[in-house]
Amino acid sequence: MTMYIPNSQSSPAEVLPTMYDLPSENPEEPGLPDEFHDFQPELLRQTCRPPNYPLEQMFVASDMNLYYDSNHFNWYKRPDWFVVLGASRFYQGDDLRLSYVMWQEKISPLVVVELLSDGTENEDLGLTEEEPNKPPTKWRVYEEILQIPYYFVFSRYTNQLRVFRLIGNRYREQTLNRLRFWIPELELGIGLWEGFYEGRYRVWLRWYNANGDWILTSEERVEQERFAKESAIEQIEQERFAKESAIEQIEQERLAKESAIEQIEQERLAKESAIEQIEQERLAKESAIEEKEIAIQKAERLAERLRSMGINPDDL
Repeated sequence: MTMYIPNSQSSPAEVLPTMYDLPSENPEEPGLPDEFHDFQPELLRQTCRPPNYPLEQMFVASDMNLYYDSNHFNWYKRPDWFVVLGASRFYQGDDLRLSYVMWQEKISPLVVVELLSDGTENEDLGLTEEEPNKPPTKWRVYEEILQIPYYFVFSRYTNQLRVFRLIGNRYREQTLNRLRFWIPELELGIGLWEGFYEGRYRVWLRWYNANGDWILTSEERVEQERFAKESAIEQIEQERFAKESAIEQIEQERLAKESAIEQIEQERLAKESAIEQIEQERLAKESAIEEKEIAIQKAERLAERLRSMGINPDDL
């Protein structure tokens, strides 16, 4: 973070104008916001969620006047988006800000993002010359006066992102890594993301975390939670169905086992019945043989008796 230091002797604090005296409305300001200048800063705001700073200790703004010179109250710049670390989320911890007044806030933004448009491109890229008795250029204010560490410039027409980092009191353009740039102070990075936002598919700027994952917007988080909830319900339903299928399978196996046991029992009974039938036939056969032997024995005794009586049984 860069502490704000006025360039010249300032007036006593009690006579300096406050935020309430210096609002952000100026209909004559060039580069008034269009829809892209509305949607893109909002996407940056929603996805700027540093893990090392609570939201109450950082201030995020878009299209807000940033007053930087206590000797020239009407001198200001109007970044498309900026974030300040260590500043209260609310003005004096209570009120919504109308503007950002450096001689009150004392802390410069860490990151400024400008979205190129026809009316502001030269000034955004530091290509304009300063005029006598006129406010300093945007580039000089960001680089020398406020000493903002990171300055991003994005063109929605070419989808080009340029990053300037303050090194030795001068901005040096940085090389992007896979169209991304990491900011250690935030433990976040800004990159080019292609996707749908506010119903429009295009290349957008948004923040990503240390894992390389894009930070979700509030709407995306709700959708993710809804999808996770539906997935959990579906998982529970699948587990219930699997459990019911397993129970049904067990029941089928039990019935099959009982059927197999019954079949074995029937086969055992049939086998025993067959054995019993064979035994009965054997007994009947033995009984017939025994009866035949008895009959033969009777016949032999009768024949013997007849012979003893002098009668030849063969002649009978």
